[in-house]
Parts: sequence; structure tokens; C-alpha cells
Amino acid sequence: MTTPDVEIVIVLDSVDPDALAPFWCEALRYRRLDSVEQYAVLTPAEGGRGPMMLIQGVSEPKQGKNRMHLDLHVPDLAAEVDRLVALGAQRIGDGAIGDSIRWVRMLDPEGNEFDLGSA
Repeated sequence: MTTPDVEIVIVLDSVDPDALAPFWCEALRYRRLDSVEQYAVLTPAEGGRGPMMLIQGVSEPKQGKNRMHLDLHVPDLAAEVDRLVALGAQRIGDGAIGDSIRWVRMLDPEGNEFDLGSA
């Protein structure tokens, strides 16, 4: 018996997908495809890899802590923090596991949590 492949698609709720999509395109180095219904559709840039991201329009603003979040691993953590802050993100703290694994906790422009770590 063969097991079907699983394709991951990330879905992020947003009260204004059109306003939030440019931030995530820049953060992930993705490109935006046309909107479909209440979704802004983001995909990896030509030659890039990664899951599709849908930014789903919802009527209610975010409440409470995300139950799941993205971890973005980058080669230059400090430079990426500065770049995303300039795009509208907010740095909210730092995290670590032991002495070798470190990350920065961030919020996107609508308050969705994500982490930046070193690749």
C-alpha cells in the first residue's frame, strides 16, 4: 500500500489580507498570486521552495496567543530582525534552549506571533 504525499499549506487569519500580504511576501521572500475569494495567495518566488501561504480574510481580530506559529531560520538573525521591523513587525522578546539554540519572538503587523532563528 502506498501512502499519498502530504502538501503543507499555511493559512493565516487576517482582518485585512490585502494589507497583510505585502509583509508576508517580503518576510518569506514569496510572491503574491491573485486573490481567490477571501484569500490572498502567496507562493515561493520563482525557483524558491516552501509551502503555499493563504492569508484568509476573517471578520474578527486576533484574540489571545497563537496555538501554532512559524519559525523562520535565517543566516543573519540581527539583520533579519531589523529588516522585518522596518516592514512593520514588532520584536517582543528572545527565547533559548540551552546555550546553542536562540531565537527572537516577533509579531507581524496584525499581532500574529512568529519566531526568527539562526539557520
